[in-house]
Amino acid sequence: MTTITFDTQEAVIKLRAVGVSQEHDDAFVRAIVESQETLVTRDYLDNRLDKTLAPIYTDLAVLKADSTSIKWMIGVLIAGVMSIVIKTFF
Repeated sequence: MTTITFDTQEAVIKLRAVGVSQEHDDAFVRAIVESQETLVTRDYLDNRLDKTLAPIYTDLAVLKADSTSIKWMIGVLIAGVMSIVIKTFF
């Protein structure tokens, strides 16, 4: 996974510039740093989704192939019935 950089010193300086106390800005910066440890990057998520969805894509391809053969069977069946009907009445 890629790392996300966060300049804690710059954040503390900006927080103190707007009047936040040292206790609050330290707690705020610590919370941000701890929350970044559990962040997931887009590439990591995409790779996990691809691994998870690969069997589903395979199953869908099989179903698509099956539906194509079923369409052909129904077409042949209809043609056979139509030929019997035409032969009977004409």
